Amino acid sequence: MIDVLDNKRAATRFRILVEIAERQPAVSQGEIADAVGVTSQAVSEYIRDLVEDGFVEKEGRSRYRVTNEGVDWLFSAATDVRRFADHVTEDVLGSVQEDAAVAVEDIAEGETVTLFMDEGLLRARPGEDGATGVATTDAAASKVVGVTGFEGVIELQPGEVDIIQVPPVRSDETPDNERIRDATGSADLVTAAGVEAVGVLRELEIESRTHFAAGEVAADAASRGLDVVVVATTDAVGRVTDALRDSEISYAVR
Repeated sequence: MIDVLDNKRAATRFRILVEIAERQPAVSQGEIADAVGVTSQAVSEYIRDLVEDGFVEKEGRSRYRVTNEGVDWLFSAATDVRRFADHVTEDVLGSVQEDAAVAVEDIAEGETVTLFMDEGLLRARPGEDGATGVATTDAAASKVVGVTGFEGVIELQPGEVDIIQVPPVRSDETPDNERIRDATGSADLVTAAGVEAVGVLRELEIESRTHFAAGEVAADAASRGLDVVVVATTDAVGRVTDALRDSEISYAVR
């Protein structure tokens, strides 16, 4: 394994070879020196070593090209860098990252807690069952608690999104009020897209959480396990479905 993070010389060699690969065949040693943060003389020495090792071939004055062997070495070195970055982001930072959750029972700082999603919010309770973390603050029930040291996976079933169309104001059609009542009655969240949709919900005395960015709100809520109904004017349906597709959320238009 090639560990380019083992020492400064290996790291500099890696960066200079990357710069050559990016700029070839016309290579300015001065530009590489500025990019890497070393002197032009140092770049010249590194390039000479790379040529001797068969990683770079010289084609003329200030013209260099990375060889197949050099490409293979770069791939191996880049793989090591990526593995190290994954270790830092997933194993190191992932365990020290602090997040907030709603305490469902009294929690003491330093206590191991079980984490789960409910009503679209991260919740915590004392215990070790499934996904866990460590409380970084004291918190009474229903208050916010800091959590770090995450382990395990929080089980979460994505919610469903139903889009109920209502006709635009210029249409002679009438909204299907019965369908709207049935669909919204069991939904965790109702949003509206379009003035006509807002008007229909107000007439039916159905609360809409928002009539701004209805598709984006529905996508975020569904990703947190909530079932959402979007009542949308026919003209606005496309904007809603675009937002859901961008977030890879499944939906049905009725």
